[in-house]
Amino acid sequence: MRSRWLLSTLGVIPVALCQHSIPSNDSESLLWGAYRSNLYFGMRPRVPQSLMTGLMWFGTHEYPSITSMTRQGDGLDSYTWISFDAREGGTQVLKDGYNNVELNTELLKVPGGGNGGSWAVRIKGKPLNPTRPSRNALIFYAGLEGLGGLEMDTEQDEDGVEGPISFSGYSRELDEFTLRIVDGPANKHVTGGLHAEDFERRTGKTHFAGIRVPPGDVWKAKDAFLELLLAHAKEVLDPFQKPGTPPPDPSYTLQLPDVNHESSNMFAVQKFFDGPFQFDVFYESKSAKHELSSDMLDIGIPALSDKLANRFEKTFPVPPGPEHDSLLAFSQVITANLIGGIGYFYGRSIVDRGFAYEWDEEDEDADEDDRKRTQGARLTPPKELLTATPSRSFFPRGFYWDEGFHLLHIGEWDNDLSHTHYSSLEILKDWINLIDEDGWVAREQILGEEARSKVPPEFQTQVPNYANPPTLTMAVTAFIDRVRALSFGPSDAELGMEFGTRGIQMPLSAAKTSTPGRFYLDHKEAMTYLRSIYAPLRRHYDWFRRTQRGQLKQYGRRPRSRTEAYRWRGRSATHVLTSGMDDYPRGPASAGELHLDLHSWVGFFSRTMREIAEFLGEEDDRVLFAEIEQAVKDNLVDLYWSEEEQMYCDVGVSDEDESQHVCHKGYLSLFPLMLELLPVDSPHVGSILELLHDPNHLWSPYGIRSLSASHPEFGQGENYWKGPIWVQMNYLVLRALYKTYAAEEGPFREISKTIYSQLRQNIISNEYERTGYVWEQYDATTGEGRRSHPFTGWTSMMTLIISEKY
Repeated sequence: MRSRWLLSTLGVIPVALCQHSIPSNDSESLLWGAYRSNLYFGMRPRVPQSLMTGLMWFGTHEYPSITSMTRQGDGLDSYTWISFDAREGGTQVLKDGYNNVELNTELLKVPGGGNGGSWAVRIKGKPLNPTRPSRNALIFYAGLEGLGGLEMDTEQDEDGVEGPISFSGYSRELDEFTLRIVDGPANKHVTGGLHAEDFERRTGKTHFAGIRVPPGDVWKAKDAFLELLLAHAKEVLDPFQKPGTPPPDPSYTLQLPDVNHESSNMFAVQKFFDGPFQFDVFYESKSAKHELSSDMLDIGIPALSDKLANRFEKTFPVPPGPEHDSLLAFSQVITANLIGGIGYFYGRSIVDRGFAYEWDEEDEDADEDDRKRTQGARLTPPKELLTATPSRSFFPRGFYWDEGFHLLHIGEWDNDLSHTHYSSLEILKDWINLIDEDGWVAREQILGEEARSKVPPEFQTQVPNYANPPTLTMAVTAFIDRVRALSFGPSDAELGMEFGTRGIQMPLSAAKTSTPGRFYLDHKEAMTYLRSIYAPLRRHYDWFRRTQRGQLKQYGRRPRSRTEAYRWRGRSATHVLTSGMDDYPRGPASAGELHLDLHSWVGFFSRTMREIAEFLGEEDDRVLFAEIEQAVKDNLVDLYWSEEEQMYCDVGVSDEDESQHVCHKGYLSLFPLMLELLPVDSPHVGSILELLHDPNHLWSPYGIRSLSASHPEFGQGENYWKGPIWVQMNYLVLRALYKTYAAEEGPFREISKTIYSQLRQNIISNEYERTGYVWEQYDATTGEGRRSHPFTGWTSMMTLIISEKY
């Protein structure tokens, strides 16, 4: 038997409401956000220690409902943002069949003042099945960490409180604020039942508790308040322990004890409902000097929903046709979930600078004392990160190679990035800030105890010579393209730059006006931003090539370039987690192997760095990156092309220490085309297209498979990358076809057009209509969703595929 505890943080956004307006580049405009993505619904400001609020619930139809008080991943029927914008708010719908309740969380933010503005959230519910009882207890909590204070202003009573409840608080970052909780007009509380007369004084009232928790422990609110609930229930139930005496109704006993301990820094407010309910929570910054009301929510929520729907249809247009409306709704939901899943994380991570598999032990001259000093997992100094998350319920943390895909999508919706703005480029800058002095950034960002609580121990430690596919630069070059498309004024030459990223002279200057999400599509601001991230990004690029370099002369390999060959560090005998394609078939682990996908990523990384350097006028760097890019392309053919198999392959080492191809038909074989490293007239393009379009190998009615259906390991073992369909990889294929192979004159242009059209339709017509979710991956044979769901990380790339935003 299960209960449902929604530990929540109310996402917050600037709303054009109540006559308030705010410049798009106001540094205070997005201090608050839905930044606790590991919870169903949660709120905090982007401040390491500050105010956090949450919402928990459980059913009161039976006692066992309290025994499983869990966070995300505990089996809700569904939970989804149906609309959401980082600046204004949105609506989330959560369906809990066990407790027979549909919960809506409707959020608005009202800007103003100098401390991030104010916000309001309406929490309402109704029975999923009107013919069944729907009795639920909801607990709203607020906890303050760091310097400051939080006090309950409402007069307290040992039997509970009637009417609104208010708190006042102060912190260094937020200054003075108030928090109010107000009931809706038609709520019904539980009455009657066994022993109801014994609890008349407490029935129908709001119950509360104030407690003191140590710094860093507000996120453990569930455990703290569960302990109080159970202690109070035990005390109340003692008189009813006689044999044959039935216990009172759970609504009368599973209550907070109405106590406020000295120096409390976390408070909970509990309400009981029978049937439909509604209550509002108002956070008001004193500096904003306005009072929020339920009337504002009555008007603002539907107005915001209409506004976001109209904006979405313009931003991500859906082609006309019989499926237009359903595809539009689907596309908006997965976009809302991606943006609503952005989280703010702060804390220490675990790093082991001395760990290495035997085939990664290459520094034979290292001082033995240095080796000993660096061995073992250690906690780092605390860092902060704003990041999108792949799945709020299963992967609520930052993933390096996922983030590049996330940012392509978010950047189309909201590009602005003033200093504290919540957007694609602000997220990117947080990632760039994680790059250390050597140029390394961990592939998984598990910052702090709350983040680690959702990660198995074997995945918590990060190693500083492990890389991941370098997708972050996709967001940078996409930003540059938007600057070029939306700017007017002096030409590149007038600005001291002769050519654009594609070798074409382009106009660049400040746009005449600033619109939400477009502040940094001003040339001057764009240049300032790009220069601020260029040095660490360049350092990261150098680290990437230095640490992942493979061996050539040791095995008699003589390609045109004697430097450009690469091998993923950190692979085990059976997995190459660092590649992102964890269990994809590879050759035996060896210091002499070379990896095609990594080689292709280096070519991609070099190209994007060349484009950034070109935009910034860094001519020496542009020339260097171009030379490396060409050398990578030359070595693709010299090292990885198998004439016998007519495909690109990994390179391994035989038992006789001779170099040999290791060929497994699948996503790996597509990388030179996926990352647009082959010229359109290369005969190898035809071979790749033939492979991916062959139903005996990679083609399916649901998308391109990760491994050939004819491969002996297809669907075997862990079956993570041994057949299942991944949307982001299909997006890369579609992007390459759309932008290059189906767009430019060449011998494979027409077949590229055909494959593009068929593949796009296969992807967008798949799983959602059957389940209401998007998934981490899709079955290679049936197209059914598999593994984590909802997985609105890179699977939300479906929105870009539908609207053809590449």
